Formats: sequence, structure tokens, C-alpha cells
Amino acid sequence: MLALDKWTCNADGRQVAFWKCPRERKFTATFIDQGYFFNAGEWSFPDAPLRGVFGRNDVYAGVTGWDSFEPWLSRIESFPESSLWPLVDKIPPEWYGSAADELERLLAQLLERRSRVRELILSFKNSSRNPFPNWREASSVAVATSLRSAGQ
Repeated sequence: MLALDKWTCNADGRQVAFWKCPRERKFTATFIDQGYFFNAGEWSFPDAPLRGVFGRNDVYAGVTGWDSFEPWLSRIESFPESSLWPLVDKIPPEWYGSAADELERLLAQLLERRSRVRELILSFKNSSRNPFPNWREASSVAVATSLRSAGQ
């Protein structure tokens, strides 16, 4: 969810409902309230390291490097433009007030931002909050090196 929140510039803190069924040991997370994507209703992307993150660091304890964000991070980075436009046709015009040009601009910006998600996560990682205490540079360096050699 962090990768998605950074990609879409979620202007709200990440909201999650944790639940479990009787006799289950592990909790399930349900991510709720995506109403502040695209900087709420502003359709802009004023990125900030602590924007769109969960309020408690303990949820990030399992993050050990870039591989912790897979496969979602790679899916965002390689999200095909051809997959976006058919989705646009399903958006009711009353949701964007027939401002088709603005909607098109928003979607073009979203496509451009695919390549910035790692940078945005890194900005959060390097913030004074220190959200990823178990991040191992070795695994992160290996992923970054393989990306460079793949030409990404």
C-alpha cells in the first residue's frame, strides 16, 4: 500500500482495519479510504516524505529492502499505459465534472510518476522518522544493481 500511496500522492495518513476470525492467529489488513489520492480533490502531487503513510512504525518492521515491496513496486513501474485508458472509460463523467482535459492531465501525470515511486519511498525511508529499522542495504544494493544492469 505504501508504494500505491506514494504513486498516487495520498494526502491522508494510511487507514487500515485489522481483523481476524476466531481461532486464527494472524490478523488480516484491509486498506480503507482512498479518498485522498491525488492530493485529495486537488489532482496535484505535492510530495512529502510523511504523506500517505501509516501512523505507527511497527507495521513497517518487516521491510528489509526493496524486495519487501515486490511484486507491487515493479507492477507500478511497468504499468502499461494501454491498461489505463480503458479504465478511464468506466469513470462516470459526473465524478470529474466533465473536465475531461483535467482528467487526461491527471492520468498523464500518474503515468509519469511510475518511475518516481522508489525515490518517494526512499525519501520516507531517509526521513527522521526512520520507518524501516530492519532495512538491509545489501539486499537493496543488489536490487538497485540488477535494475541498472537491466537498463531501468
